[in-house]
This record gives sequence, C-alpha cells and structure tokens, in this order.
Amino acid sequence: MKHLRPFDLAREHGISTQAVRNYERDGFIPLARRTPSGYRTYTETHAAALRAYLALVQAYGYATGGEIMRSLNTGDLDAALTAVDRGHAQLLRDRSTLDAVGRAVEHLTSAPGLAEHTSADGEPLSIGELARRLGVTAATLRNWEAVGILTPAREPVTGHRSFGATDVRDAELTHLLRRGGYPLEHIRTVVRQIRTAGGTEALSAALDDWRRRLTARGVSMLGAAAQLGGYVAQLGVPAGPPATTEPAPAPGSPPTV
Repeated sequence: MKHLRPFDLAREHGISTQAVRNYERDGFIPLARRTPSGYRTYTETHAAALRAYLALVQAYGYATGGEIMRSLNTGDLDAALTAVDRGHAQLLRDRSTLDAVGRAVEHLTSAPGLAEHTSADGEPLSIGELARRLGVTAATLRNWEAVGILTPAREPVTGHRSFGATDVRDAELTHLLRRGGYPLEHIRTVVRQIRTAGGTEALSAALDDWRRRLTARGVSMLGAAAQLGGYVAQLGVPAGPPATTEPAPAPGSPPTV
C-alpha cells in the first residue's frame, strides 16, 4: 500500500497542508494513520476522498459537499445519496423556474403597448386608485401583496397603503402576466428579478447568465459523480442486491406467476 504525506495530497490540488488536516478534522476525508513518531500518513483512499470532496464543493457547495462526505465516512451511504438527490432536484427546480421566467419575459417584451404597462408617473396611488386603474379589486391587490409581489409603503399616520411608481409598474406587469395565464409564484419571481435587474432588457441578459451558471453546475455535478463513484469503489461500500439476470420473456409469452 502506497503511503502519502499531507504534502502529497495538498500538492495535487494546490492547497495547503493545513487545509488537508482541516478536512480530516471535519470528517471530509477519513482519519489518517499515524507513524510511531506521530506523523500523519495517508493512502490512495484518502486521495480519492479529497478529490471527491473538492469536486462536490464545486458542484453542490460547501455545506452539501461536506454533508455527503461525512455521511460516507461514517458508513451512511443512503444519507450521502439522499443529499446528492436533493442537489439534483434543486437544479431541476432552478431550471424550471428559469424557463418560466424566460417565457414570462418573452411575453412581456412581445406584448403590444408594453410601454404603457411599465411606466407610472405622478403622485403615489391609494389601493382604490390603483385597483380602478387596473380594473381589479382591492382584494386582488392585497392578495398580490400577501404573496410577496407588491410591497407598498404605508402612510405613517393612517397606515394606508401607498403605491409609488415602482409599485404601480409591478402591479401592471402582474396584471399583464395574470391575463397571460401565469401563476402567482412565477410572477413573483419575474417581478423580483425585474426589480433587481432594473428592467426587462437587463433581466434578459441576467437570464442568459443564469442559464450559463446552471449549465456549469450541471457539468460540475457530472464530474463530482465520477469522483464520488471512484471514492465509493475505494471504500468497497456494497451497492445493494445485484440486478436480476433472468432473460426477458419472448414476445407473446404468458406472464410468469
């Protein structure tokens, strides 16, 4: 068995030997054996663990990467795989949200008369005034506020809602998207993104960047899966019962009972 020093593990990744010791302390790689003089000595299993951990961090982040490795190093393969599954499920949700926002922005930018729906000048509006402007009820506006789409200010004395130019724009965008059949959850994401980006043009550019980052994360997950599989093989963790090797029944054969 080849024995490795902390320096050997650190050099491969351009990190410090202290970082290697910290990863061991935190359970991200297995505990090292000690020589009679007290020096740490690692093996190829430790090297595989470090490769897996650093790949997982890039793909899933520090918290999830650490959770996966600690689970593996304590023998809980199911917990490790559950954490991996959660990461993939989150990526799928992010892709679905991105697609929904992209469709909504396309709807907005292609809608006739968009300019009149995205500008609001003059004094702030009361909830009744805004409701009349949009042709909706005050209860509808309160519902949009309750789900986090609208964030009107409150008059300091009366506590009445006061809708400024940005609030009116967000309400008009919401009204337009609701007529297009979009659910409130997606509209909330769109409005918040537009509010942050500063308009639909800036949001379109932000969505392109968002898509690139999701693609990069997906590719990182593929690389992490390869490193993680290599480490699991090093550990010799049983992967469950083997798949059946019985041949498939011929077409037209009666079912087996």
